[in-house]
Amino acid sequence: MKYVSTFFRIACVLGITFLGQRALAQSQEQFTVAANNYLKKRTDAFMTITGYSLTPDVTTGSLSITDKGRDAQNLQMISLGGGDRISANFPLYLEGTIAFNRYNPTFTDGIGNTDITVPVHWNGITGTGGIGWDFPLTENLRIRPIANIMLGHMESDLSLLGRYLEKNKGVDMQFLNGGRMNAYGAGGSLMLDYEDYKPEREYDVELRYTNISLSTFDTSTAVQGAANSQSAGLWARARYPTPLTVLDRPLRAVFELAHTEFLGQLRGALGFDSLSSVGTGIEVDRSASDPMFSRVRLVFRYQFGQNVRGTSIGLAASF
Repeated sequence: MKYVSTFFRIACVLGITFLGQRALAQSQEQFTVAANNYLKKRTDAFMTITGYSLTPDVTTGSLSITDKGRDAQNLQMISLGGGDRISANFPLYLEGTIAFNRYNPTFTDGIGNTDITVPVHWNGITGTGGIGWDFPLTENLRIRPIANIMLGHMESDLSLLGRYLEKNKGVDMQFLNGGRMNAYGAGGSLMLDYEDYKPEREYDVELRYTNISLSTFDTSTAVQGAANSQSAGLWARARYPTPLTVLDRPLRAVFELAHTEFLGQLRGALGFDSLSSVGTGIEVDRSASDPMFSRVRLVFRYQFGQNVRGTSIGLAASF
């Protein structure tokens, strides 16, 4: 009986140890699945966010959004872009945009049964190019179809996080270990462009619809995905010469208005459906001294939308 009792105790210890190890493995596996699902959702969000900065747009040229809620997500976005025809006699239209994004979704105690809170900062750079052709409708109005392509790279700057989670939580998160995600996009735009230039004033108006599809490539299977960028925008600018003279040319006063409606996946992704901008500034005509950058503009803008307010300063040059 003594040996049976000892054997029974050993069996109980081994059974408890086995069940404990199995429960621990299951807990770690559940945490890994939950964390990767959480990360996948944030990856999809970041893919969508890149859609705001694929084309020249004064409403999204500079954005900084802070969410002080439970997830405390922050976003900084800045882009540089522009486009124009080669010449009036050769109406080939070229445009380009380069954008930098920084986004930090946060791991909270909503992942599994853990109370870990660790930020994951992602940095993204995207470049978009477009080529189009002008088809005149009237003397001042033309229609412009544009083909667009995009290439982007997103990377985490917290490579230590993967080691931290693996060491302390037994978690293998594919994206953080690789630390990168690549994306490409293709689509097009259709623009109506109105220009009416006279010595006493100059008017520009553009109405544009854009649709660009995004997909990942050369990326971990944990974060492969796709997004779609759709928007419709109206932009208008008026310029009037002032009595002041700079560089042997009249200094111009500039007034600007823009409104962008975000469609599809972009609609409401950052808490607003549209953004508007009003601006005013000055323009220096440098054509007498430098035909390369014939005009330089400095514009102060006020931007607003649902729950969004802000200001920005834009510096632009015309060839």
